[in-house]
Amino acid sequence: MENNSHPYRLTEEDREKLFSLSFDMLCVAGLDGFFKRINPAFEKVLGFTTEELLAEPFLEFIHPDDRASTLTEVGKLATGAETIAFENRYRCRDGSYKWLLWTAIPDLASKLIYSAARDITSRKHDEDKIREQAALLNVTTDAILTCDLDAQILFWNRGAENLYDWNKAEAIGQNLKLLLFSPEIQPELANIMKVLLVEGEWQGELQQITQHKEQIIVDSRWTLIKIADNLAQSILIVNTDITEKKRLERQFLRVQRLESIGTLAGGIAHDLNNILTPILSIAQLLPLKLPEADEQIQHLFDLLQISARRGGALVKQILAFASGMDGKHTILQVRHVILEIQRILKETFPPEIELSVDAPSDLWTIQGDTTQIHQVLMNLCVNARDAMPTGGKLKIVARNFDVDESYARINLEAELGSYIMISVVDTGLGIPEAIQEQIFEPFFSTKDHRQGTGLGLPTAMSIIKKHGGFLKIYSVVSQGTQVQVYLPANAIQETPTIEEANFYSGQEEMILVVDDEVNIREITEKILLTYNYRTITAVDGIDAIACYAQNQQQVQVVLMDMMMPSMDGITAIKTLRKMNPEIKIIATSGLKMNDKISAAFEVGVRGFLLKPYTAEELLTAIQEVLNN
Repeated sequence: MENNSHPYRLTEEDREKLFSLSFDMLCVAGLDGFFKRINPAFEKVLGFTTEELLAEPFLEFIHPDDRASTLTEVGKLATGAETIAFENRYRCRDGSYKWLLWTAIPDLASKLIYSAARDITSRKHDEDKIREQAALLNVTTDAILTCDLDAQILFWNRGAENLYDWNKAEAIGQNLKLLLFSPEIQPELANIMKVLLVEGEWQGELQQITQHKEQIIVDSRWTLIKIADNLAQSILIVNTDITEKKRLERQFLRVQRLESIGTLAGGIAHDLNNILTPILSIAQLLPLKLPEADEQIQHLFDLLQISARRGGALVKQILAFASGMDGKHTILQVRHVILEIQRILKETFPPEIELSVDAPSDLWTIQGDTTQIHQVLMNLCVNARDAMPTGGKLKIVARNFDVDESYARINLEAELGSYIMISVVDTGLGIPEAIQEQIFEPFFSTKDHRQGTGLGLPTAMSIIKKHGGFLKIYSVVSQGTQVQVYLPANAIQETPTIEEANFYSGQEEMILVVDDEVNIREITEKILLTYNYRTITAVDGIDAIACYAQNQQQVQVVLMDMMMPSMDGITAIKTLRKMNPEIKIIATSGLKMNDKISAAFEVGVRGFLLKPYTAEELLTAIQEVLNN
């Protein structure tokens, strides 16, 4: 039986065969910088012949950028140190370079180095590709993260850091569900996991929270990552921040709703103004017809006139907001607006709110639109009421205010000069400092969506700026809010009120009143008769032409409604102008449509009255047309 107890010893022949057959690059090099012997793998990897490699110093084949580090490594070997996993690049015959991974030991006695190298070019390319992909993951603005099936975060890119304000070190190892989602979203996450495990992917919108508890909305894509045997291992999640996009979408939908409201308002405004015109006219005529009425009745007349005016003004304001129309600026005493608001608030605000007003009689006047200023102050008062749900104190204060250089220097919106300062002060909930800048953004509201649209304060700010003014706000949570409105004042004296104005009386001139609304025809006729005019009336354009043909020598002014059946105002005006090119016509309408107004003036109209018009406006317009 053969004895195998003695181990086999490699012969020189065995070593030669192993040296020649090895896929690794084996060599013996001298400390003088030349290869002494190399195996065939060198030729296969680099493409040079053995003779070529032995003839030149090995440093000639090394990439110029790697020569310094290679010389340093050879220096270490010369001191007896071993080389483990040293990398450098060697030139190939075709001019390309390959990465080699070296292990070497020195023999100082013979001044030789015994080395083995392995071609790692493919691995280095893979590593470069991975680094490029990792760089792309960090460059992208999307938040990219991975987590295991228990929601523990494994990967967190720079986009995730920017979106959530958690850095990589803070996020990795955390539970995804607890880190990014509020408790009420957890049931939705459970449903996502069910879909993901069955279908392998899920996509949809999710509400998330950042480190600072800021609410965001993301477009989220979840993909199940599987390994061998189709076993799920982890989840890849890519989140795109769409918070701003969703806000703009909501804003767009609200704008669409506003456009619809504007369209609806335009459709009904004509009828509303036709209803309000006779009401306002009657309210002005009643005191003249009943001069002996007692004080209580006279007060009712005043209330009727104020309500009719306000109704007409509100319709105009709705149209102005919907169509962007500018208001009519006149010399205005804001004290009257404040006192009117005081009356309204006393009748409409709950008794738990204690109201006080301080508006001295020596206030300067401003150049402004009464209805718009009324809207601004009413809006501020309503906001103050809403901030005091259990009651409190509301105070309106008006003062003359001079802006000097020092004040203008620290308040950039202010200019040197005189202002009226109106303060609306409440003792309500207050506004957190963090959102005080946002409250003037369109559609931003701290109220429930059923209570506010977020348009009140932006509209107020727009009106104030159109009047050349500015606004300041001071608020402390749980202590209250003070909003100060500054409006440029002027030295022009206050114009007399309607009650004090002297209406123009006629000289028995004949006025043709054309309107399809019987109430408007009747009340307009009564006003004109009261102020010494003669009248004839027509129900539409065709009737107006017939009436004018019969009374052409006597009719001096035509009051023409623009929107009528059978024949509209424009067509009737053109026909009348053919009959008499010098005819004086005043157009009336319940809608202030710029194109219609322009068309009317182009065909010869001398004036325009927007319904509901007051007796003063009617008489003034007629007098101006007669005098021109």
